[in-house]
Amino acid sequence: MRYDAMAAGMWVLFGGSFRKQLSAQLGFDEKMAEGIASKAKIEYGNLIGKLPEFERGDRFKTNIVSCAMLSAFLLSMPKLPDTQKAVDYYRESMMTGPMRWFCRMSGKRKFTEKDVASLKKTEAFRAADRNPYSWNMELSEYSDGSGYEARFTKCGICTLMNELGLHDLIPAMCRLDYTMSEAGGTSEFVRQYTLASGGPFCDCGYKKKENKIG
Repeated sequence: MRYDAMAAGMWVLFGGSFRKQLSAQLGFDEKMAEGIASKAKIEYGNLIGKLPEFERGDRFKTNIVSCAMLSAFLLSMPKLPDTQKAVDYYRESMMTGPMRWFCRMSGKRKFTEKDVASLKKTEAFRAADRNPYSWNMELSEYSDGSGYEARFTKCGICTLMNELGLHDLIPAMCRLDYTMSEAGGTSEFVRQYTLASGGPFCDCGYKKKENKIG
C-alpha cells in the first residue's frame, strides 16, 4: 500500500496522542516515550508499505491503517504490555476530541436508510475474498426493528496482528467498538464472539437507544 494522504493524515491526527499515552497509560518516561515514538513512525511506514493496495470502495482501509499504527507502537516498545494495558492504551490514544466528534456525527446517521444501504453494499463487496487484510461482512437487521448486526467472517486486523506476533493484543482493537458506539450516543454495542478469541465470527450488534434517534 502506498504511504498516501490517508496514512500520513492518520499519523498527523493520532501520532501525538499515541506518543502522549505511552507515559499516561504505560508509564514510560519522556526520553523513552520519545524514542519509542520515533521508532514507531519508521515501523508504521514499513508496515503500510508491505500491505497490498485496497480497492476503491473498500471502507476498511482506515481500519487496517489504524491497526498498523497500534502495531508499530507495540513493536517499538522494549516489552509488550499486557492485554488490559493495551486496551487502555489504544482507547485513550484514539479517543481524542476530533475522534469523539466523529463518533457523534456517525451516531446521528446510524440506522438511517443511507447507513443501512452502505452496509448492504459492503456486504456484497466481500473485499477479503481478494485482500486478506480486509474484511468480509454479513448484515442482519433485527426483526423487531431495534437495530442490526454486522457479522464479520474475515478480519484484516487478525491477519496482520497474527503475522506480527501480536495475537494476544488484538482485543485492544476489538474493545474500541464499545467505546465508539458509546461516544456516538445512539446505539448500544453488543457482542458474543470474536475471531481473535476463537469464535466462528465477530458479531457487532448495534441496538437503538430509546429517545436518541432522529
